[in-house]
Amino acid sequence: MNYLVVIIGATAVGKTDLAIRLAQYLATEIISADSRQFYREMNIGTAKPLPEELNLIKHHFINSHSIENEYNAGQFEKDVLNLLQEIFKKKSIAIMVGGSGLYIKAVCEGLDQMPEIEPAMRETLQSDLKENGLDFLLNELKDKDLDYYNIVDKANPQRILRALEVIRTTGLPYSTFRLADSSKAKTNLRDFQIIKIGLERPREELYARIDARMDKMLKDGLLNEVKNLYQFRGINALQTVGYKEIFDFLDNQYDWAETVRLLKRNSRRYAKRQQTWFGRDEQICWFQPDEFDRIISYLKNKLEKNAKN
Repeated sequence: MNYLVVIIGATAVGKTDLAIRLAQYLATEIISADSRQFYREMNIGTAKPLPEELNLIKHHFINSHSIENEYNAGQFEKDVLNLLQEIFKKKSIAIMVGGSGLYIKAVCEGLDQMPEIEPAMRETLQSDLKENGLDFLLNELKDKDLDYYNIVDKANPQRILRALEVIRTTGLPYSTFRLADSSKAKTNLRDFQIIKIGLERPREELYARIDARMDKMLKDGLLNEVKNLYQFRGINALQTVGYKEIFDFLDNQYDWAETVRLLKRNSRRYAKRQQTWFGRDEQICWFQPDEFDRIISYLKNKLEKNAKN
């Protein structure tokens, strides 16, 4: 039997440290499920593992793509399932770690059912509508889902936006979800067992870590990183906390003090959204990040129990 151990939690909770330690203990590899760490051009603002950490354990899906190439949860699902088949030829356990709920859901359950949409995607499409107009979005819909384009009310922006947020999120036509009988939709079967480990901290402690992390990012040169990406600011990958706020600063919407305040506030709000998303998943067993021995005991018990069944 093969196993995928999924380490889940809010930003700055301590997922990277635990994943590396656990991968060393289990002598296995790590798959990143952070939808921002895929991109080579986004480094400081995505809190990627340090080079020395990457050298300790083989990591996948870090620096694997360019922001100029569209990548979504549907493609990630296919790529990870193919990768797992290769890992399982050598190891019986793999680790996936991240805070991007939709990408984790795609690997664990598939995207056959109508997917939930992350707020950043909705904000991006609203900006596209405002800046480029409805015809711009209609042309994208025509190109990516002609079936739905032919029947949709083309004077109804909300229906166009809904279709495109699903298409951009999954990489699949909206019509394939819309026409499915959702009452009969089932979770895709996987040929491996999934064990989900959630990390949590007291709220004030987590928020203090988020603020400290943002201070370090700024000290390490986040402003210059975002300046160098300004020409790409309309790309979906950059419609995210840590980048949007600095783009607005560069557009003279805020002074620097207000920008820093918004960076920290929005990072905390992002963590809260992550906690809400993962809090609905009853399969997650929650731990404090420093409870390594308890986590190991939990894993051993799960493995032994499954071996007997």
